[in-house]
Amino acid sequence: MKRTHGIRALLAGIALVALGTGANAATEIRIACYSDGNECEATQALLPKFEKDHPDIKVVVDKQAYKAILESLPVQLAAGQGPDIARTTDFGIISQYFLDLRPLLKDAAYWDANYGPTLDWLRADPSDKGIYGLPTQITVSAPFVNKTLFEQAKVEMPGPKASWGDWVKATRAVAKATNVPFAMAWDRSGHRFSGPAISAGAKYFAADGTPAVVDDAFKAMAKSFVGWNQDGTMPKEVWGGQGGGGYRDAFEEFANGQIVLYLSGSWNIARMEKQIGTGFDWVAVANPCGPAACSGMPGGAEFVAFKTSKHPKEVAEFLDFMASEPIYAEWMSMTRNIPANAALQKKGIDYKLSPAGSAAMNVFVQQGALLSPVAYRLQGYRYKQVIFNPIADRLGQAVAGQITVDQALDRISADIKDQLATVAKK
Repeated sequence: MKRTHGIRALLAGIALVALGTGANAATEIRIACYSDGNECEATQALLPKFEKDHPDIKVVVDKQAYKAILESLPVQLAAGQGPDIARTTDFGIISQYFLDLRPLLKDAAYWDANYGPTLDWLRADPSDKGIYGLPTQITVSAPFVNKTLFEQAKVEMPGPKASWGDWVKATRAVAKATNVPFAMAWDRSGHRFSGPAISAGAKYFAADGTPAVVDDAFKAMAKSFVGWNQDGTMPKEVWGGQGGGGYRDAFEEFANGQIVLYLSGSWNIARMEKQIGTGFDWVAVANPCGPAACSGMPGGAEFVAFKTSKHPKEVAEFLDFMASEPIYAEWMSMTRNIPANAALQKKGIDYKLSPAGSAAMNVFVQQGALLSPVAYRLQGYRYKQVIFNPIADRLGQAVAGQITVDQALDRISADIKDQLATVAKK
């Protein structure tokens, strides 16, 4: 009997410990995160500071591919199984799931003052005052150039007012002289294509504010772009090697010295430093000019919060922490990104970059001041992926030779019309 009593006492003790552990267990919030460079890793590195002051909250960073988040996140949210927070650039299609953080934040006025312009990118219209997420950076698209190849070829690099035609001529000469396979490559992205198109004069929107993408300037840039892919100036597999609106960068080709000029953006500075190192001299250069502008595209991902979360209070606490000036400054320094925080834009960030990285960052900051108003309008359009995805899809088909450029342009217009009609029904 005594033995039975002892076993019962032991089991009771274990039960009490289990209950106590359950009562004190930290609330877990999960972030679906992708990295352009090291954004997920930098976020992970900051977690001990947050969890030290918030021992009741456990943050888990689930690193995923960018394409995976774009394609799977809408499906997960529709099924009520999405993460608490996600890092993404595609806002319109998932906007119905946004959590308004404003009533949950410690000081919403601080967010309004420091992050206001980029908070608008998540809002439905000017009357919407919700705060739905935290910008993880401001980005600017512009080309990277293999300076070493220009020096080896003894070809002069075009100046800051050069056109895309000037760069095509120069990079072709460099590629030929150095036996490099390709002169140029652009990321497979409607966003990346749009900077050159806007510089050429593409307006993207009609006078009433509705999308009207395929005008004469857009057509001209599309025909030039497909032609450069088909004549060997660009590697066809970047845009023509996959279907749909899927993203594909050309970083590896550039890093391996197979491309002279690579149109990408500021988010790749950290990756350039880490992967290329001293392999060759690389520089960022001004966006080539067209008749209308010398513009790239602004951009930026955001940590977006979702109302499907079972822990909205904890989500707000974490994003408040990341938005605070000292933490945000450390985050930007670690990721080598341009801050969206207005106060830090004035104060500056100590990036601890290499000379090449510092020079590139200065170029991107300067390019930010030259962005076309059309580029800002396009980036702020809630359903911009409805525009970007058909551009990548249909021009990719034209590059692959599956359809003509004229057919691609017709289908871009039709796709945008159909997808906007679908969005309107939701």
